[in-house]
Amino acid sequence: MDKAVQQEIDQLHAEICQCLADPKRIAILYALSEGRKNVGELMETLDISRATASRHLKLLRDRSMVTTDRDGVTVYYSLVDHRVIEALDLLRGVLAQILVQRKALAEALE
Repeated sequence: MDKAVQQEIDQLHAEICQCLADPKRIAILYALSEGRKNVGELMETLDISRATASRHLKLLRDRSMVTTDRDGVTVYYSLVDHRVIEALDLLRGVLAQILVQRKALAEALE
């Protein structure tokens, strides 16, 4: 593969990972996995401010992880690809294994 193309792919990959590196954005993605939601619904579900929700949704939209559709004056957000939830679930599995290992280490110290 051409080095420039590989660098571009690596950059895009890093941007997706950076997008997933915030707990609020992860919570928004999981909330959207249940179906499309507007900002007000996300605010209520996640107990976040409109500014916080909007800021995170803009980044998720800029990274093509969520899409919008309008119903009258209301804008609804949806996941572009549900595989992002599968990826997050895989990462949670990795986290669970790390926590099990750390627990075993802590118990060994006792």
